[in-house]
Amino acid sequence: MTETTTASAPPASIQPAPLGLLTALLFWLKLGFISFGGPAGQIAMMHQELVERRRWISEKRFLHALNFCMLLPGPEAQQLATYLGWLLHRSRGGVIAGVLFVLPSLFILIGLSWIYLAFGDVPLVAGLFYGIKPAVTAIVVHAAQRIGARTLKNHWLWGIAAAAFVAIFALDVPFPLIVLGAALLGYCGGRLAPEKFQTGGGHAATHHAGGPALIDDHTPTPEHARFRWSRLLQIAAVGALLWLLPMGLLTALYGWDGPLTQMGWFFTKAALLTFGGAYAVLPYVYQGAVSHYGWLTPTQMIDGLALGETTPGPLIMVVAFVGFVGGYVQQLFGAEQAFLAGALAACLVTWFTFLPSFLFILAGGPLVESTHGELKFTAPLTGITAAVVGVILNLALFFAYHVLWPQGFGGRFDWPSALIALAAALALLRFKRGVIEVLSGCALLGLLAHLALR
Repeated sequence: MTETTTASAPPASIQPAPLGLLTALLFWLKLGFISFGGPAGQIAMMHQELVERRRWISEKRFLHALNFCMLLPGPEAQQLATYLGWLLHRSRGGVIAGVLFVLPSLFILIGLSWIYLAFGDVPLVAGLFYGIKPAVTAIVVHAAQRIGARTLKNHWLWGIAAAAFVAIFALDVPFPLIVLGAALLGYCGGRLAPEKFQTGGGHAATHHAGGPALIDDHTPTPEHARFRWSRLLQIAAVGALLWLLPMGLLTALYGWDGPLTQMGWFFTKAALLTFGGAYAVLPYVYQGAVSHYGWLTPTQMIDGLALGETTPGPLIMVVAFVGFVGGYVQQLFGAEQAFLAGALAACLVTWFTFLPSFLFILAGGPLVESTHGELKFTAPLTGITAAVVGVILNLALFFAYHVLWPQGFGGRFDWPSALIALAAALALLRFKRGVIEVLSGCALLGLLAHLALR
C-alpha cells in the first residue's frame, strides 16, 4: 500500500518545490483508487504522504485540521482530504480533493451492486457472500474494540457507552437522540471532570516529521483561508442552492413521498446528524433504510457493508449500495430500466450525503485557520465517541443475529457461519490481519462451505 503512493521526498533541509494544481489532482485521484483500510488507514496514508514524504503540510497543521474534521458529522477522512485540498489550492482544490476521494468508490460500488443483484443467486457469488457475512460481523466487533480501546479510558466514558448500548438495544432510541444526549453528557463532564474527557490527536500518527513544509507551522494563513463574513454567506447561499435545486426537482417530479425524494431527505439528515465515523452512521441507516422505508433487507444491508469494506474510499459509501438496491428493486423507471434507476439513486444519495461535508469545510475552514491553538469543545466529541462504541456493539449483535440464525431464533443455528466468524475475529483481534485479507480468506471459506452443504 505505502509503496504504491511513494513519492521522492525532498531533502529534509530543503523547502519543497511549489505545488501545482495538476500535481495535486493526480495525487488525489490516485488516493481515491487506493484508499483502503477505513478512516484510520486513509488518514494514516495521508499523513505519511502529505506530511512525511511530500511535506506539503506540517504535522501540526495536519493534526489541527484533523481535530476539526473529527468534530464534524460525516466521514472525517474525506473531510480531511477536502480541507487539505482547500488549504493548498483554494475552494477548487478542496472540491477536487473531496470529489476524487469519493468518485472512484461510487463507480466501483454501482458496478458491484449490479453484479450482486443480477447474479447474487449464482452459486459462486452466493458462496462468496456466505463467507463474507460472518466476516463482516467480526469486523464490526473489531471496530467496537478498536474505538473502545482508544476512547474508553475511565468509568465516565464506559458509563456513556453502556447507556448508549441500552438506549438503542433495549429502548430503540433513535440514533440522533443518542448523539445529542452523549454530547450533553460530554459537555457537562468536561466541566465537572475535564481530565476525564481529554482527547488525543485522532487516528493519525503523532511523531514529528522533519524538514520544512510548504505550509509549515509558522506559515502565514493564505489569503483565501482568512475569515470573511461575505465569503461565509456566499458559501452558505451556494450550498443551500445546491441542495434546494435537486430536492425541488425531485419533489416536482415524484412528490415529497416519492422514493428518490425521501432518499434525498433521509441521507441529508444522516449527513447532518451522525457523528463518529461510518460505523456510527450504519445504525441510523439501518433504522431508516431497512426498518422504516424498506429499501433493502437486513441481509442486503450486511452484504452492502461487505462490499463497502472491499472497495476504496470512505466506508460511508455503503449508502451508494443502499440507494442502488432501493432504486433497482423498486424498479422506479420500469423493469427494463432497473439499472438506470439504481445508478441514479446511488448518485443522488451520494450527493446528499457528501454535500454537507464540503460546506462544513469550505465554510468552517477559515474559522479554524484563524487560530492554531487547540480546538475547544472536544469534551462533547469525547462523549459522542464513547456512545458510538455502545452503538457499534449493538450493530454487531444485529449482524450476528441475522448471520447465525438466518430463520430467526426458532430456526437452525448456522454453525459454519459461526466458525467463519470466529476465524475472522481471531485473525483481526489476535493476529492483526488486514480487513481485505480477512474478507478474502472468509469468502473462500464460505464458498467451500456453501458448495459442501448444497
